[in-house]
Parts: sequence; C-alpha cells; structure tokens
Amino acid sequence: MSADTDVLPGAPASGRTDPQAVRKHSPLYRRRTIAAWGFALPFMVLFLAFTAGPVLLSLVMALTDLKSRDLRDPLAVNPVGLQNFADVLADPTFRKAAANTAYFVLVGVPLTLAVSLAIAVLLNTGITKLKTLFRIGYYMPVVTSIVAVAVVWRFLLRPDTGLINEVLGWFGIDGPNWLASTTWAMPSLIVMATWRSMGTLIIIFLAGLQSVPTSLHEAAALDGATAWERFRHITLPTIRPTMLFGAVITGIGYLQFFEEPFVMTQGGPLNSTLSVSFYIYNQFGFGNYGYAAAMSYVLFIAIVILTIIQFRALGERDEVPRRKRFRRSATGAPSATDAPTGTATATASATAARKQVGP
Repeated sequence: MSADTDVLPGAPASGRTDPQAVRKHSPLYRRRTIAAWGFALPFMVLFLAFTAGPVLLSLVMALTDLKSRDLRDPLAVNPVGLQNFADVLADPTFRKAAANTAYFVLVGVPLTLAVSLAIAVLLNTGITKLKTLFRIGYYMPVVTSIVAVAVVWRFLLRPDTGLINEVLGWFGIDGPNWLASTTWAMPSLIVMATWRSMGTLIIIFLAGLQSVPTSLHEAAALDGATAWERFRHITLPTIRPTMLFGAVITGIGYLQFFEEPFVMTQGGPLNSTLSVSFYIYNQFGFGNYGYAAAMSYVLFIAIVILTIIQFRALGERDEVPRRKRFRRSATGAPSATDAPTGTATATASATAARKQVGP
C-alpha cells in the first residue's frame, strides 16, 4: 500500500468529515446544550446561593474571630487561622457534649436498627392480618410533631404520676425522676428517639426483606436449618446493603440530634444531655459565630468518619482474598475469579447453614 493511501487504524478516511465533529458543532447540538443549561440554571443558582455559598462562607467564618458585634463593622474581623478549632478541642463543655453525642450514637443506632429490623421481620412473616394498619401505626411517630411527642413523653416520664413509674410501682419498684437524673436522662432520650425514628427504618427493612429469595429459605428449611440459622446465614447477608443504608442515615441523624434535648431537658441536668448540635446552637445564640462555625466543621468530620466506619463494617465483602483473585488456567493464561455478591453471597450463606445443620 502506498504512502498516499495509508490510513492509521481508527482514523477517519481522507476526504471524509468526522460525524462526531459535525454533530458537536451543529445548530441542533448547540440549541440542545443551551436548553439543557437553561433548565439546570435555576437549580444551579439556588444551589450556589443557599448551599455551596453558605458552606464556603462558613468555612471562611470558622477561620476568623467573627462575633455578633462585628456585624456593624465587618472590617474589624480578624483572621485567626486554626485557633478556633484548637479552642473547640480544648473546651471542656464541648468535650462533654461530644461524649454525650457519642453515647447517644453508640447506644441509639444499634438499638434503633435492632428494634426496627425485628419489627420488620414480624410484619413481613409473623403477622398475616392487618399488616397495613401496623405499618401505618409504626410510621405515625415519624410524621408527628416533636412538640406533640415531647408532651406525650413528658407525661410518661413524670416522677409522681407518669405512666412508666406507675407500672414500675405495681412491681414494687420506685421509679426515678427520669428527666432530672444525670443517670437516666440520656437513656430516656435514647428510648424516645428510637421510638420516634424506627418507623422509617421499618419501611426500609420491609423493602429489603421482600427482596430475599424464598427459594433459599425453602432449600435451607428442607436441609433442616432452623429459623435463626436461616435468618443469620440467608436474610442478613442479603439485606446487608439495606442495613448499611439504614445505619448511615440513622448515624448521621443521631450525630446531629438536637430536638430531643431542646424540647425535653434543655441540655440538663448538669449538661448530661447537652449535644454537640445544641452547643453549636447556643454558641450562635451567644454571638460567637466563628467559634460555632468551627464546631460545625468538627461535627462534619465526625459524620464523615462514622460513615466510613459503617461502610467498612456493613459494606460488601469479597469472599475470595485479593491475592487469590487471579489464578493460572491450564493453558497458562490468567483467569479472574470474582467474589460472590448479592444473591450468590446469600447462596453461599445458605450452604454454610446447611453444613452447620449436618445431614
């Protein structure tokens, strides 16, 4: 072949125009591009004005000594670098609030997930009548105002006439003053938050449970696996992504818990229910804007760390070690071995359940 007719592979033939170039510069393409940006422009303006802009400005504010008195004279604001963050970590009240928030999350998230999953399993298999009524009933606290919830729970937790202490009195137990005790105030808020939040997780878990293949349960039952073994080795591996989603949204919400102490205890007694979000709210109210913005970013970092931990704990796992994923075939060519995921993971779990039961 001569030099005049040589054409590189993938290159357009001489004398021909690349159709991609024509389409990209055609009037129709330009009109569609302008129309697409026109539809996206309202969202972009609102996002930049009310989300991205305030986030960036709050980061700038966290690096200054901005206070309420500086609003009249913005030029009096001085940059302080990371001093606000150092002051936050050295603040004993903030450390107390952080410890309370960690307690709330470490106890509340597993409790909420466990109770919600147990109720979802009962609604999915155990209860055959009035399923819709039960689902609506469990979801009602989610859509109920926090003020109404606070009124009900304050009545339940009254030390003298509260329903909980009345029931404990039937068994000879003298119930404490729940909301005025440094020992019982936080557990009371955790129970209330669990009752208030589990409706959303029940709906999510029900959707996940309905995706579990019934054939796996039937095969394991024929092999003699008990209900607990089927739940442990088939149901749980299959709904792992659902559990991850529920854990992430619950953890993020509980790290920012504010309404419960705000309407029930005002952070007391003795700051035993003071949360990080409530402390940030107080600092903004006191006019310490730069200091409060720094605390907000510390809370954001905590949310990111918790989310990463949850993804590591509940994310998809490879059954085959990474160093053994590629092995030589009989012809000497490397062949990939993919780890089982999704339904394959559940099938492997069902096989494990059968092995535990035995023949």
